[in-house]
Amino acid sequence: MKPNPTLLRRLLLVALALGAAGAACSSKPASPPVPADAWAVVNGHVITRDAVEKAFRISPPATAPASEEEETTAKLALLDELITEQLLVAKAGALQIQLPDTELDAAYVEARKNIPDETYQQELARRNLTAGDMREGLRRDMLVQKLLDREVLSKVSVTDQEVAAYFEANRAQFNRTEDAYRLAQIVVTPVRDARVANRTNSDATTPQEAAAKAQTVMERLRSGAPFADVAADLSEDPDTAPRGGDLGFVPVSALRQAPPQLRDAVLKGTIGSAKLLNINGAYTVLVVIAKDQAGQKDLAMPEVKQGITEGLRNRRAQLLRTAFLAAIRNGAVIENLAAARILESKGQAPSVAPAAPGSK
Repeated sequence: MKPNPTLLRRLLLVALALGAAGAACSSKPASPPVPADAWAVVNGHVITRDAVEKAFRISPPATAPASEEEETTAKLALLDELITEQLLVAKAGALQIQLPDTELDAAYVEARKNIPDETYQQELARRNLTAGDMREGLRRDMLVQKLLDREVLSKVSVTDQEVAAYFEANRAQFNRTEDAYRLAQIVVTPVRDARVANRTNSDATTPQEAAAKAQTVMERLRSGAPFADVAADLSEDPDTAPRGGDLGFVPVSALRQAPPQLRDAVLKGTIGSAKLLNINGAYTVLVVIAKDQAGQKDLAMPEVKQGITEGLRNRRAQLLRTAFLAAIRNGAVIENLAAARILESKGQAPSVAPAAPGSK
């Protein structure tokens, strides 16, 4: 069995951020000199070039060789992920969020259960990492999830009054004249988009970038990431990305006029299963959330109330999570040395050490 690249990527991204400078996280920049291979400094914590390079090497490969500029763009995006990850881990520590060893052990065993030990060891050797590195990466990832659960998800609530108000305001939507399917999508295009509304500002601009990004989307979904979160992070459709890719209910008559590949993915697909479609070079990851038969729906029907509640909860959670991630950077001392170096060199890849902090 092949190794799960998403598992390795998720576990390694956070572990790689540890770099060569340890895990110091103070409210002020560290006083010792910044190492020559530093690509970023986050509240005194150094993220090295090697950390970013390794993170890039374990990303899904493109279908064709990427240019140096495209590779550097992808590495800058990875660097920003590592910066955010470091801030979240530090916040979890400040709030005294703990992860018992027994919980970490159970998660580590679960993550490895479908990877043969020989394959796992080969992957570690190929990446010059140890099992300890993987466990530490998993520990940090789980701490971040605990933080988001406590500071975001636990604060999201939807009242019966809000559900009823939504139903009354949208009553016409619940009177089905024909069968309909509730769909959600994640769109990835091979060209620069005029408007990007996802919360990571992610935008594939070439066929190579689009192919790699589509695979990243699928791997995140296979690893268990909620579809709404992945859509809000990465979808390039500005209308549906802010609401987690939700397209609402689409009647069968409209589906019959859609491209055959998309139509068949819905009508012949399985509810809850994400399918990757490549239509004229643009990628759509489609999931059928539910099927609704024709007829008048009422709020007393459990599926109606549940659907409205989940939709309102997801929207509120997306908003609160976006605000939390933005607020986490307030007051942080972040120096993206790699970005500064690229600007200084007028677009040249940072093949040499970035400029020292504060340099002009």
